[in-house]
Amino acid sequence: MSGQEQEESAGEGDKGAKVTEATATAAEAHVEGNPGGFDPGKEEEPPFLVVWCLDAWHLVFDRVAEALREEEQLRPAERYELRMFDPQRGTLTQQVTRARALVPTTGRVSAEAIDAAADLLLITQPASGLDNVDLEAARKRGIPVCNAPGVNAASVAEAALMSLLLLARRFRELERAFAERKIGHPLGMQLSGKTLGLVGGEGQVGRRLASAARALGMRVLSVGSRSGEEDWETLLTASDAVSLHCPLSAATRHLIDADKLRRMKPGVLLVNFSRGAVVDEAALLRALESGHVGGAALDVFEAEPADPASALASHPRVIAMPHCGVATEEVAEAYAELLVANIVAARQGRLEDLKFRVGEKKT
Repeated sequence: MSGQEQEESAGEGDKGAKVTEATATAAEAHVEGNPGGFDPGKEEEPPFLVVWCLDAWHLVFDRVAEALREEEQLRPAERYELRMFDPQRGTLTQQVTRARALVPTTGRVSAEAIDAAADLLLITQPASGLDNVDLEAARKRGIPVCNAPGVNAASVAEAALMSLLLLARRFRELERAFAERKIGHPLGMQLSGKTLGLVGGEGQVGRRLASAARALGMRVLSVGSRSGEEDWETLLTASDAVSLHCPLSAATRHLIDADKLRRMKPGVLLVNFSRGAVVDEAALLRALESGHVGGAALDVFEAEPADPASALASHPRVIAMPHCGVATEEVAEAYAELLVANIVAARQGRLEDLKFRVGEKKT
């Protein structure tokens, strides 16, 4: 999800996906004995419009569309329309005027977009991060905002571990060596006995990754929002690899800057599965070019989708990925189930049943 201020649009063309509508026969069958059913004598209620705020995450989008179709089959009088962002159709603000629910993903949901949706009932995010949503604008409107903390934790931790292993064994060079028919090249790093530094290690992803790293024989250090300078100095100077798992906020934007990179061990490996803007990308590129940073695995970038031809993404010691740490069948299914449950609850006025409502006090 991008740190740049950008407006996206939700199109009505081929990229939109309108969920199947109930037939008149099925709708009429709901009238008898069901005061809330569709009355063919009245003007038909328009579908409940859900806007997917970025032209991305298509596989999760498809799961949600399928789940909403199943919901319509259970309740034919309740129709839904799931619409995909289309950059050719203007800004998000222009396209959400009829929206009843917004699914931000990594799209920018500004105060203007929230205010433009006069009948908005819900913002529901298939992730824990909400740095791309104007929460204050939603609060002023009384719009509930939901996220999905921990749903993707296992998948992201596994992807971070995979990336750490690939960096340690110099995977990009392995590919070139194989193409050149070299045997036994290059020499990588054994992780057992090395030190892993976790930034944001107190979260669910960080804890899972720490457990896996210890199982490999690694020593694990961690810093979080309450850590002092001494803790940071220990992590930066002692870690052979540093993995980032903190949320993006004003305090963490460019948290890993030129100074922190300089204080890391020579040859350090850097893994980022948090947000692209947590790292000063220009400073990281300089550290890679000087050889001070031995390699970086980046699943997130400040601007997404990232340019594969950029100096950073194409660097020979960078493993660049398309924000895929969450991209597993299990997470997609869990996201779809959670999103549809919240969308249906909002449509039916059951706000007390919303899952993972932000700011709601636990009882």
